[in-house]
Amino acid sequence: MDISGGIQASLAGRYATALFELARDERKIEAVGNSLTTVKQALDQSEDFRELAMSPLVTRENAVKAVAATAEAMNLDPLSRNFLGVLAQNRRLSQLPAVIRAFNTLWAQYRGEITAEVTSAHPLNDDQIAALKTNLRTRMGRDIAVDLNTDPAILGGLVVKIGSQMIDGSIRTKLNSLAQAMKG
Repeated sequence: MDISGGIQASLAGRYATALFELARDERKIEAVGNSLTTVKQALDQSEDFRELAMSPLVTRENAVKAVAATAEAMNLDPLSRNFLGVLAQNRRLSQLPAVIRAFNTLWAQYRGEITAEVTSAHPLNDDQIAALKTNLRTRMGRDIAVDLNTDPAILGGLVVKIGSQMIDGSIRTKLNSLAQAMKG
């Protein structure tokens, strides 16, 4: 069953599809998904880990060693550890954020959900996430998986992208609209 929906068009999508299919075949989708969530949090919170993943100055050998040690410290599942090693060996760690997004999209499609990319100025708490999922489920008529991002530049509110549809309720956009209206 092909659930990739055009994801394979990108390099990150091909890596994500390969990882997803391997995880599905080994019945470890949830373990890999949880590990990738841990990796995404590490990318968001650790400057050192982000530098390791994004810097072209880190040699292949050092990247492989550092990723192996980091994956062990983060207690990732074996499949995810091996996958990160492959990315490091192939000098593709910079693709990691896109691979994680594509994997999460494939996982949501596999579960019969659609994915909403939600950007907020500050991290959302569990109650806010639950309310957001409920509102989106009511609006879309389907279960929703939420991919959360933070961007202080939006000042407040939310920007929600579901497929090609975008709901921009950010304060930055509202201030820009007000400024344009005042110009006349």
